[in-house]
Amino acid sequence: MNKINLNKKNAVVTGGAQGFGLAITKRFIASGANVAIWDIDKNVLDILSLDGNILKIEVDVTNYQDVEKATAETINFFKSVDIFVNNAGIAGPNFTTWEYPIDEWQKVIDIDLTGTFYCCHSIIPHMIKENYGRVINISSIAGKEGNPNAMPYSAAKAGVIALTKSLGKELAKYNIAVNCVTPAAAKTRIFDQISEEHINYMLSKIPRNRFVKVEELASMVSWLASEENSFTTGAVFDLSGGRATY
Repeated sequence: MNKINLNKKNAVVTGGAQGFGLAITKRFIASGANVAIWDIDKNVLDILSLDGNILKIEVDVTNYQDVEKATAETINFFKSVDIFVNNAGIAGPNFTTWEYPIDEWQKVIDIDLTGTFYCCHSIIPHMIKENYGRVINISSIAGKEGNPNAMPYSAAKAGVIALTKSLGKELAKYNIAVNCVTPAAAKTRIFDQISEEHINYMLSKIPRNRFVKVEELASMVSWLASEENSFTTGAVFDLSGGRATY
């Protein structure tokens, strides 16, 4: 593992207690960062044990008051936030667009897209005040290509890409970089939400013929979170094992 210097940086990782988020959290800690883990699963937070300067907060990113409260608690604890990773998300069930349950559509959009907006809306003013920040949004290859039978997830992740590009331009005059990553699927708990048929479909699209490892995403995110990423902003970083065509 290459050493990424995040010494004394204060980071927030949403959905940071499991899957991609936990891998990112561990890599940040190994790189010297202090980490606030925001996660909706209180049971997972309670049993999570990590070395380092950790703050664990139960947060529902679809509730703006929850996000504002978590932001205030994090700022009070760390005094500033240098790095923010919007990772919290769900896949939703698999249906065709015309059969998709309306309530399930809304749930995916609320968590995957609106939750990302809420977090950016709440945390960015604090970064502007410090004239420093690194925001990394976790999108998906589905946001580029659109997966069949996963329309809300694909639409939400496409929205995250557009949000990233817009926010990157808005903050370009500050020392704040906003980028996103579009990984292929990984074997995390999100697989519990989708059908075996859809899992096989996703694997068949990856030229490397395997799913991405959570540690591989954490590696890319760690560089994007560092001071070395001083110029790139509003960009989309592919992590699809060769699947992406643009």
